[in-house]
Amino acid sequence: AWFAGYLAAGGAAGATALTVSYPLEFTYTRLAADAGTHGAPGQPTPAGGKPRMYKGIVDCLVQTVKADGIAGVYRGYGPSVAGIIVYRAGYFGLYDFSKVYVMPILGIGQGDKAHGAVAIATRFGLALTIDIFSALCAYPLDTIRRNMMMMSGRKEKLYTTSYGCLKHIMQEGGVGLLYKGAFANSVRAIGSALVLVIYDELRHVLYPSDNAKKGH
Repeated sequence: AWFAGYLAAGGAAGATALTVSYPLEFTYTRLAADAGTHGAPGQPTPAGGKPRMYKGIVDCLVQTVKADGIAGVYRGYGPSVAGIIVYRAGYFGLYDFSKVYVMPILGIGQGDKAHGAVAIATRFGLALTIDIFSALCAYPLDTIRRNMMMMSGRKEKLYTTSYGCLKHIMQEGGVGLLYKGAFANSVRAIGSALVLVIYDELRHVLYPSDNAKKGH
């Protein structure tokens, strides 16, 4: 029950944050894909070049809403929220579970050694492993999300549903295409793991009385 509670809390936090920030995530993905083209919108381009589609964040949102309505800005939201629930549930839930149950079993970071070098290194190792595992579990859904986003504003869409997108990806490249870029994405886990460990250490320094009550 405790473990399920950790997973549910982490997943709910991720889903709530995603719902609010999704339009910005959408524009980030579209603008990143648009950055490699030549010239400015409406301006002449070199031979063989292709003009950029958007002038910036606002222009990207305006063009998308004009073409597909508000739904266009949230295209790919379904697999994205499913993916973030899977990822954040593991990221927060498994990490908290490991601190409370796994580390005591291993006899690491207990008592006055809770914030020693060995305990910090262990928490970082756990956080890094958990982050990579969670990201790999959610990565196929993230691939579908990015592909669905790229369909917004297009007159001829290769697919209009998440299932259609998954079917297209499997036909084009199979499971390998679903995990394309997963290794580069896993490198980001170092930063995510550091966030969890640094947060724990800062909380210990800033709120010593709370940690004393909890036995940390």
